[in-house]
Amino acid sequence: MNAKARNLLRIPGSKSRQIDQRRQEFVPRCISSGSAVYAATASGSEITDVDGNRLIDFTGGWGCMAVGHTSLEVVAAICDQARNFTHTDFSVVPYASYVDLAERLALLAPCPEPAQVALFNSGAEAIENAVKIARKHTDRRAIIVFSGAFHGRTHMAMTMTHQESPYKSGFGPFASEVYRASYPNPYRSDCRFQRFEDEVAAQVELSEVAAIVIEPIQGEGGFTVAPSEFLQSLRRYADQIGAMLVADEIQSGFGRTGKFFAVEHSKVSPDIITVGKSIAAGLPLSAVVASRSVFASLDSGALGGTYVGNPIACRAALEVLSTIERDGLLDRASHIGRIISKRFARMRGSYECIGDVRGVGAMLAMEFVRSKSSKEPYPELCAKVIAESLARGLVIAGAGYDKNVVRMLLPLTTPEELLLEGLDILEKSVDVAHGDV
Repeated sequence: MNAKARNLLRIPGSKSRQIDQRRQEFVPRCISSGSAVYAATASGSEITDVDGNRLIDFTGGWGCMAVGHTSLEVVAAICDQARNFTHTDFSVVPYASYVDLAERLALLAPCPEPAQVALFNSGAEAIENAVKIARKHTDRRAIIVFSGAFHGRTHMAMTMTHQESPYKSGFGPFASEVYRASYPNPYRSDCRFQRFEDEVAAQVELSEVAAIVIEPIQGEGGFTVAPSEFLQSLRRYADQIGAMLVADEIQSGFGRTGKFFAVEHSKVSPDIITVGKSIAAGLPLSAVVASRSVFASLDSGALGGTYVGNPIACRAALEVLSTIERDGLLDRASHIGRIISKRFARMRGSYECIGDVRGVGAMLAMEFVRSKSSKEPYPELCAKVIAESLARGLVIAGAGYDKNVVRMLLPLTTPEELLLEGLDILEKSVDVAHGDV
């Protein structure tokens, strides 16, 4: 084990406990957190809590911090913009940073035709607007989504999300004309495309399908990777039935997989791409990218919002793009991925409880099972690993429909020494948790 691997910390400390007591009184329990520690400062891949505990962050603000916490260049851009103006509403008095960001994203997007970009506040907003665009463009209503999908918490996005609890329970009725097919899971299920075709045909008239919305790599669903052959078949199928193919890249985009968009690994060109999370280093911003001909279907003023494309968020996003390019973070993601993959593969060989390791680039995960032969999900062990890691100073995120997956969302700027230190803590935590459960 790395000599720097930490002993158990006093988590939560007294200051965090004091804040948490006030939280219990004033913040509803439906707004949950994965830990009871409260951040004071953050830099790069580390967070220091209010009690002085140093934590390695492998969640990256739940996938928002591809360029790391408090990047000096991003902070400088934010401060510079704030000194000029913080808001006008682009629909009243527009500003250049919105146009600059739209141009850069449009040129990066693997769309089948020259692209344009509309900006929004959150990933859920991007998904809601992608559906609106697809329905207007095709004059159809049906939307096809997948098992294990997570697309957000607003009404349409919540309907498209698969997991009932806690995201949907008691919040119905849901939006109409949303149909679900099985996501291809090489570890657990049949990946034949014919299965998808049969499931769709059994639920909806194909001439009514406006869009097929898929995460090339599922986020909340457990970092399951759609095979390239499946995505390529999906592209042909969408063309055949006259539907739009929408790639939800909110978690998988912005370089995390070693390419700017995960779908690029499959050489597939979606009609619409949604992005968010790491787009603006934690500031509220998202985008819908689509061909000009698609946006041309909509009337002037059909999309928008008071805060969408806020100038401070746009400046942050422009600096994020510059950082990714300047610091070679696509290659860095692949390098980080190779280190994690090697460690995860070794751990899988050592522990009966690790059934699968998967992902692309730095977007990697391990799935916990009761045995490799049964593949029965082991959520209790996963929860124990996450808790044990936090006690040793590593913040990691869970995932999976059965809550039995640990996923890596660390900043792509993470130094190798810190990466190895975090992996040592994770491995020690698996060892301890496996012995305790």
